[in-house]
Amino acid sequence: MRKVKTNPNMYFDYRDVKTLQRYVDAYGRIEPIAKTGLTAKQQRQLAVAIKRARHLALLPFVAER
Repeated sequence: MRKVKTNPNMYFDYRDVKTLQRYVDAYGRIEPIAKTGLTAKQQRQLAVAIKRARHLALLPFVAER
């Protein structure tokens, strides 16, 4: 299990695909809060950013086999 050191003022931008990919596993699922080490508020912001990026086809919904 990996924990990512986070900044309390961290902001997730849906256009920053490189950062968002760090929080998505090999199957395309959003990592749980226990693995990311984010606060609950940051985890919700992360989920919204990932979902927006998926909707705009910046991130895939599922991983390719």
